[in-house]
Amino acid sequence: MDHKRVWMDIDLDAVRANVDAMFDRMRPDCRMMAVVKADAYGHGAREIAALLEPDQRVFGYAVATVDEAYELRRHQISKPILILGYSFPEEYPAMVRLGIRPAIFSYESALAFDRAASQAGMIAPVHIKIDTGMSRIGFQVNEEDLSQAARIAQLKHLRMEGIFTHFARADEKDKSHAYAQADLFQQAIDRLKRAGAEFEIRHCSNSASIMELPELNMDMVRAGISLYGLWPSEEMDPNFPLSAAMSLRSHITHIKTLGEGRCISYGGTYQVKGKAKIATIPVGYADGYARGLSNRGYVLIQGKRAPIVGRVCMDQFMVDVSAFDHIAVGEKVTLLGEDGEDRISLEELGRLSGRFNYEFACLLGNRRIPKVFHRKGQVVSVREDLR
Repeated sequence: MDHKRVWMDIDLDAVRANVDAMFDRMRPDCRMMAVVKADAYGHGAREIAALLEPDQRVFGYAVATVDEAYELRRHQISKPILILGYSFPEEYPAMVRLGIRPAIFSYESALAFDRAASQAGMIAPVHIKIDTGMSRIGFQVNEEDLSQAARIAQLKHLRMEGIFTHFARADEKDKSHAYAQADLFQQAIDRLKRAGAEFEIRHCSNSASIMELPELNMDMVRAGISLYGLWPSEEMDPNFPLSAAMSLRSHITHIKTLGEGRCISYGGTYQVKGKAKIATIPVGYADGYARGLSNRGYVLIQGKRAPIVGRVCMDQFMVDVSAFDHIAVGEKVTLLGEDGEDRISLEELGRLSGRFNYEFACLLGNRRIPKVFHRKGQVVSVREDLR
């Protein structure tokens, strides 16, 4: 892949190792739902799902939108898929047919999904969403909302496969808010059970709680950012054995020597002192490489750091390579990942750019950047969305 303008390496063995590390913290009877929304946080949803499809410990996949679920089905992913957010009623017939589970948080939505299942002559599985403190979507834990949720269990063409909530602050050192949410969730489950609504799968744990609150795992956990070797926050234990799966590389396309006082890039925000050797890298913020790295970030060349000078442009940026004695056009550049004994992480890029690792990974996972998937040191597939 050395001929590419820019490419992303995805280490599937790292993803597999991360899955195993999380299962080591879980009860043997607890299953996992792999969160592959936003194209698996930029890592390639259909490839990650295909990797995990044979693993019996993995119940299925969670996505954010119906279109993301359709993509998985088009690529022969057959396990259950849960839409974590809102699903539009127009999509219900196809969702029923394809076994795509909605998150249900209103009686009206449940009634419409029941109608779609009835018309298809099917019993459709659904997951009831409970809001215990995220304040985003979900039935609240009060008499009015829970009475609506209980009524859903009486609909003849729906199966109460799951009930779930989402922790808002499990990635903080202080876990009291997560414990409070878990307690409220259990209260909701108990009240619904007394009202005649029972569920096969209870799930509340996200990556942070899988890693640090295993006692809160229920029947299933939802692993997202940790699948890809990234930490939910800097307050998390850095010793948890995660392996970053994503690397980003490019090549030098031009080298020039500039004299004293020469300004670099838009706005002239960097001015050469003395004399400098400047290399151009053909990557920019249109590729998801944040403009906030201007005059702050670094790349790795020959295992050493080269600082970004001037503003990151839409499609290119410049680095100072004055410290390199032997360097030429075509030299490989590591923007993210390891080179020699040094490494640039998504956490570092996030800190330097004012973003955070989730956001940076999603931005880099755009269709301008080819994805190269590796197992056991060999390329197993390449995805080029623009070809």
